[in-house]
Amino acid sequence: MPNRRTVFFVSDRTGITAESLGNTLLTQFDTEEFNRETEPFIDTVEKAQELARRIDDIAASDLRKPLVFTSIIKADVRAALQVKNALVIDFFQTFIGELEAELGEKATMSVGKAHGMDDEEKYDHRIEAVNFSLNHDDGVKLKDLDEADVVLVGVSRSGKTPTCLYLALQYGIKAANYPLTPEDLDSPTLPKMLLPFKQKMFGLTIDPSRLHHIRSERRPDSRYASMDNCRREVNEAESMFRHHGVPFISTTHMSIEEIASTIMHNAHLVRRF
Repeated sequence: MPNRRTVFFVSDRTGITAESLGNTLLTQFDTEEFNRETEPFIDTVEKAQELARRIDDIAASDLRKPLVFTSIIKADVRAALQVKNALVIDFFQTFIGELEAELGEKATMSVGKAHGMDDEEKYDHRIEAVNFSLNHDDGVKLKDLDEADVVLVGVSRSGKTPTCLYLALQYGIKAANYPLTPEDLDSPTLPKMLLPFKQKMFGLTIDPSRLHHIRSERRPDSRYASMDNCRREVNEAESMFRHHGVPFISTTHMSIEEIASTIMHNAHLVRRF
């Protein structure tokens, strides 16, 4: 059985940085099983001391040292979280000193710059991109696709919607998506409404067996979810992409982050913020 260890991601803000860096490191340890807890907004000595006591209690009950990944700015709050019975990995303490020495200046040590509203113009652009993606989900709105940076095309449940939202949130990309219907797939041409935007199109495909599994959870024992239909739709979509020179990737074994990053690279898109 895998070993189970408690892991804390601690931050004086959202916890996103500590989670991201910490989880990246933990992926390299396959034999361990982790109980993950995120503790955001630990921004006072009192909060840090209270959390330190809880970490000590968990260390005693688990009989194993918890792992604590922190991205706390204030030195006194960081110091209050130095728990003897835990391995504390402090991202700021580890890297800030070397950066200060190399850059020849002191860090501002300002809280909330990574995931706050430090730049309102960039934040507004991000929200605008998210709203665009929501308004152009599943081909609902097509009249202003000329504003789109990319139009994702694929069969139903191939990952278009979450990828569009991630592109908007992470990169500020205005991403629309269009689901290929059986009528679209029966036609030798691209859907008529997409023809003016062919250069913006990017296809998503998926292994038919994976698609069958996803659709069966939504609509079990339906024609829509049948293995034969999934295989047919995927084959016809891929044939359409190849015939019309639309670049495409398979989402079968890729995370949303990997899909979005691949699209950014292959479609030569530029991050908006």
